[in-house]
Amino acid sequence: MPSRADLIDVFSRFYFGSDPEGDPFAWDGFICDEPLLVDPNFFTALSNRDILWGFVSGAEPPSARFLLEQRLGLQNPPLIAMGDAPDKPDPEGLIRLASTLMDCSLGSNAPAIAYLGDTVADVNTVMRAREQVPQQRWLSLAVVPPHLQSPEQSEARAHYEENLRTAGADVIFSDTKEALNWDPDQI
Repeated sequence: MPSRADLIDVFSRFYFGSDPEGDPFAWDGFICDEPLLVDPNFFTALSNRDILWGFVSGAEPPSARFLLEQRLGLQNPPLIAMGDAPDKPDPEGLIRLASTLMDCSLGSNAPAIAYLGDTVADVNTVMRAREQVPQQRWLSLAVVPPHLQSPEQSEARAHYEENLRTAGADVIFSDTKEALNWDPDQI
């Protein structure tokens, strides 16, 4: 059996490419082709609607920045990545990012905060934020990840959606773009 370190090394070479420890903007592995839940137009549309946005990611900062800046072309997006806050579902990163973006105290006078994610941990993060800051309106928006979007994955997708619903997702979208037409007052 290979050691854990050897497995991580092999994975890193496949995922990041020929030089996993090198300049992230020179990565040439699977990370370059990974299906994404969003495209740059999504963030332009949010900004055009005066909706503040940012990211709470379980990825290491170089990976998250590569996806956000290199793949999506976003310029220095607001980001809380692995190591910046405790791992999800601890809500510290979400609460800190929301407070920073809104530049005001969270609470009943603040606008609703919606968090869009594709995992049960994302939904649980919102549930825990509700516990820690109960006077704030927190909304959990969920979307099924790309690998479950094909017709042959319909059974697995239905199971995944049920897990998101059971965890407490307020809304489950079939595509991230649906969030652009969603009204938080519907909940």
